[in-house]
Amino acid sequence: MNRLRIPRPDDWHLHLRDGDMLASVLADTVAHFGRAIIMPNILPPVLTAADAQSYRSRILAAIPAGLDFQPLMTLYLTETTDPDDVISAAASGQISAVKLYPAGATTNSGSGVRDFDRVTPVLDAMADNGIPLCVHGEVTDPDIDIFDREAVFLERILDPLRERIKGLRVVLEHVTTCEGVDYVRQGGNDLAATITTHHLFINRNHILAGGIRPHNYCLPVAKREVHRLALVAAATSGDPSFFLGTDSAPHVDAAKQSGCGCAGIFTAPITMSCLATLFESEGALEKLEGFVSRHGPAFYRLPINTETLTLVKREAPIKVPEKLKTPDGPVTIFDCGQPLYWAVETS
Repeated sequence: MNRLRIPRPDDWHLHLRDGDMLASVLADTVAHFGRAIIMPNILPPVLTAADAQSYRSRILAAIPAGLDFQPLMTLYLTETTDPDDVISAAASGQISAVKLYPAGATTNSGSGVRDFDRVTPVLDAMADNGIPLCVHGEVTDPDIDIFDREAVFLERILDPLRERIKGLRVVLEHVTTCEGVDYVRQGGNDLAATITTHHLFINRNHILAGGIRPHNYCLPVAKREVHRLALVAAATSGDPSFFLGTDSAPHVDAAKQSGCGCAGIFTAPITMSCLATLFESEGALEKLEGFVSRHGPAFYRLPINTETLTLVKREAPIKVPEKLKTPDGPVTIFDCGQPLYWAVETS
């Protein structure tokens, strides 16, 4: 097979930033994806329905002429989030989910949750109204090794939370461990997980072996090879519990290449080429459509996109730019470490 036509994919976890950076990076997503769940951890964060509406307007204004794209907005869950605001925003279509950041877990997460009992009223209301909770699944206890934080989160936080609040629909975002994959597989219809592009290609050696590579640093951090292989198996299995959420997160090089570099990997420009290459190598190219185009809409109870995207396998590797130029400075594009032969066909 050297040509693949699929329903236009969606990205169920995306960082677009704001201002000049938003205008610079949006085109790469819009070129390939019909919809995306937009993360709310900008500064200031998206806390209310009014915030979401304002941010959505800025995104729509930045879409290149002639292209269609639907930003699916989320609210940033805090210990003072108003349940009524969440319910009304979801009912009116202003938001598609609420995002849970444990305080201090990742970029701009300082306003996140410390005391989970204080968000129980919001989560109860979300369960009653079928509103998905997108979860950054890591504990932030300094006594827990960074490579163990996802597994500990499942045991200490997520499992008790789901036991206490029955019917809460949860997306375990950017799952990175065998434990996470197994937990989702056994979780039933109310639990799903997104898998990023970069976690399918890199393990922790790609960050640390032979020198520190800041452009491969993300949170959750990439784990051992056994965990990467578990993610590949889950993504290519056809299991509808797993779908694409790129977690594409642009930072300018100066912020990445510093004494305390930012977490985040910019994958939007090459995600579809990377995934077609990976799925073909696993003998699962026919499963790519489910992972990028069907499983996510099914969980979010949305229709599949009617537009299509065509991938074409070239005889020679495609040329991938190393950087994206922005007014704030260059942003390095993810290097998956292997030649890419699959190109997105453009008219």
